[in-house]
Amino acid sequence: MPTLPSALQSPSESLLLDSLKTAVVVLDSRLHVQYLNTAAETLLEASASRLRGAPFVTCFTEPETRRGLLRQALDEQQPYTERTVKLMLVDGREITVDYTVSPFQRQAERLLLVEIQPMDRSLRIGRERALLSANDTSRNLIRGLAHEIKNPLGGILGATQLLAQELARDDLREYTDIIIAETERLRQLVDRLLGPSQPPQLAAVNIHEITERAAALVEAETGGQLRIQREYDPSIPDISADRGRLIQAVLNLVRNAMQAVEAAGRIADGTGCVTLRTRVVNHFTIGGHRHRIVCRLDVIDNGTGVPEEISDRIFYPMVSGRANGTGLGLPIAQSAIQLHRGLIECDSAPGHTRFSVYLPIQSTRGAPHEANNLDR
Repeated sequence: MPTLPSALQSPSESLLLDSLKTAVVVLDSRLHVQYLNTAAETLLEASASRLRGAPFVTCFTEPETRRGLLRQALDEQQPYTERTVKLMLVDGREITVDYTVSPFQRQAERLLLVEIQPMDRSLRIGRERALLSANDTSRNLIRGLAHEIKNPLGGILGATQLLAQELARDDLREYTDIIIAETERLRQLVDRLLGPSQPPQLAAVNIHEITERAAALVEAETGGQLRIQREYDPSIPDISADRGRLIQAVLNLVRNAMQAVEAAGRIADGTGCVTLRTRVVNHFTIGGHRHRIVCRLDVIDNGTGVPEEISDRIFYPMVSGRANGTGLGLPIAQSAIQLHRGLIECDSAPGHTRFSVYLPIQSTRGAPHEANNLDR
């Protein structure tokens, strides 16, 4: 158990602070760490012996800003709270936290009590809920609009075919052939917007069979010029999925990655790379359901990245970062993954874009590992 500073030396205080789920750090008048409880050690992924005596501001990504705020709180004996602040872990990773600073005094020494709440999980779930809600809204809107478009398209196609039969001149039939071809193209587009009408045909599927099929198709498209790197976890068990729809969803993601790499000119110069990575994630929440075990598939590319102006709308239909793109690949992929009670997330920057697919893994009895509905 971590040792309390002299100003807090009390068995009852020690027991109380170490039993808290909230991370607690005590700072001395120099803003150095005097004490941190077990929850703080876990959150910061560092032992008390390593952090004790160190300047606490070194834990922040913007240390000088935090130093001024902490010093002001200590001098003026005024508490304050900051939200969505970045902390730097010892391995270089960043986490987002809310923290509250409360000044207090013991034995003529001014101290600061810092309470830290991790926010990454809450922020991710909030983004996920907004993403799922927006996807449901746009899908319902598009399906309704597509139905309204499909009905007159059928009438146009039928009338044009009848007209073509009555025309004697071949040069006039060329016009009706154009109308028929373009109407068929629009109807195919509408069918893609509507999505499959049949319920998913679920069966046990190995995720690496899906990724290898998508990789093979993209490698064939690029003539082997695109390097596809595999980082697979072979221990991942089968998932319950509609094989065809899952292949289409993963293929859309891999093809998008390939097009981003191509747009950056990296296929031509031989530096283009798409990474397929699979991992198991424990205790993961999707759509308010907490799953005991989830398969995570990352599709990572070193292409141009998602344009910032559309980054929050990339899963909406007809939104594309490419001039010749239809903007249907990602919405179709998201809808297909949602049919499997999964989710696709995106994290993008120029030179590094990652689409992460989360899919619940089946238990041995065939039911998804799922606890209950959770808000966190």
